[in-house]
Amino acid sequence: MASGASNEADREIVVSRIIEGPRRLVFDAFTSATHLAEWCAPWAGSKITTHAFDFKPGGVWDATIQGPDGKAYPNHWEWTEIVPPERIVWMYSLKKNDPNAVKTTLTLAERGNKTEATLQLLFGSKEERDEKVAKFYAAQGAQQTLESLAAYVASAQAAHN
Repeated sequence: MASGASNEADREIVVSRIIEGPRRLVFDAFTSATHLAEWCAPWAGSKITTHAFDFKPGGVWDATIQGPDGKAYPNHWEWTEIVPPERIVWMYSLKKNDPNAVKTTLTLAERGNKTEATLQLLFGSKEERDEKVAKFYAAQGAQQTLESLAAYVASAQAAHN
C-alpha cells in the first residue's frame, strides 16, 4: 500500500458549491453524453467527442476533449455507484484499466430549491494528490467543474421556464 493510503484526508480534494436548481436537474446533467458534452469540458472553447456512454454501474463514458489549444485529451470514466438523485461515484482516468484512476464521488443534497454539490477526488496516495494539485491544478479543476455544472443547470432551467 502506498504511503498514506490509509488516510483519506491526505489523499483527497473536496470542493462544494450551491447550485441554483433542484437536485434532480443537477443529477440529470450526468445521465447522458449530450448533457456532459455541454458542460464538462475544463476550458472554455473546448469540444467533447463521446466514443462510448452507458450510465449504469460498470458502464463507462469514454470521450476526447479537444482543448482550445488544439490538443486532444482522452478521458475515461467508469461509473461504480449511482443512487438517483443523490450520489454518483466513478473512477476517472485517461485510459481504461489505469492503476492511477481517481475515485470521484459527487454527492447532491437538497437545500430548499437549491442543491449543494460536493465533489470528492480520492487519489491513490498523498504524493499523487500533491502532484496533481501542483502540476495539473486539480483543486481548481474540480471547482471549475462545479461552476460549469452550475452554469449548465441555470441554462437548462431557463430553457424550461
